[in-house]
Amino acid sequence: MERMALGTEGIAVSRMCLGAMALGGVQDKETSYAILDRFVELGGNFIDTANCYMFWLPDGTGDESEHLLGSWLADRGGREDLVLATKVGRRPSFPGGGLEASEPLTSERIAASLEESLERLGTDYIDLYWSHRDDRGTELEDTVAGFDAAVKAGKARIVGASNHVAWRVERARQVAAATGAAAYTAMQNRYSYLQPRPGVRLPEGGHVHVEPGDIDYVGNTAGTALLAYSSLLSGAYTNPGKPLPEHYRHPGTDARLEVLDAVAAETGASRNQVVLAWLCGHESPIIPLVGVSSLAQLNEAADGLELRLESEQWQRLTEAA
Repeated sequence: MERMALGTEGIAVSRMCLGAMALGGVQDKETSYAILDRFVELGGNFIDTANCYMFWLPDGTGDESEHLLGSWLADRGGREDLVLATKVGRRPSFPGGGLEASEPLTSERIAASLEESLERLGTDYIDLYWSHRDDRGTELEDTVAGFDAAVKAGKARIVGASNHVAWRVERARQVAAATGAAAYTAMQNRYSYLQPRPGVRLPEGGHVHVEPGDIDYVGNTAGTALLAYSSLLSGAYTNPGKPLPEHYRHPGTDARLEVLDAVAAETGASRNQVVLAWLCGHESPIIPLVGVSSLAQLNEAADGLELRLESEQWQRLTEAA
């Protein structure tokens, strides 16, 4: 699997990031281990989780994914060549709470949460530590200081912003520059080939969709990249049992699906594979973040990363509307 640089600290990540949200929660230990082992076998090394996955399940605590990864890392004998990312900011502040009770991004909570994540993961550092949300209720200077302390302590190599708009990332980077603190070097927002209706409020709480300005921003800010989550729309491209959500149902979707199917026929690839190739074909550095529930899905995604679209095909896909 091809690799690319992330940040300015010499970190090289696989062209696809494996989303571990469901591992240890929806997926049992055996299936989760098989997916992780196969991902590494395929050349993948970038794994993303959070300190809250999946608290919303019946009897969920939010510890499930990190605990599973920690167990797998211990059983495989360490984390050599792996790039681990986790997040802080969406864990409920009390048992039974929801997103409305998300932990604050104060420097104190960032430090405490990091220690909790390190213990669950069984490691002494995180490669990429994410702000899971934009906490407008906490002074940005305090949040930046908290992440900077994690980096200076050697417990995080780089930091990133998930579910932020570009201007807020830039504002945080300005604060970091003024104080000599570690700056956000990655964004993680929702993005796929199909686009929701303009201006629609996504029903999934806390999701922030990529705007054109976000892509332009990472393309013109050295060392940064964009991780695109929900890149395959939870299987809706290929699984008849998972229809497209209502907010994707508009004439532009019909036009884009027509071109997507045409390019899939031309290349002999699946819809999912063409979508992944399209994401990787952007001039700006975009890394698809893909969650899978089976080895077949993982193998299909990995093959999609090897697909190279002709420039005319990529442009046709991009301009369909």
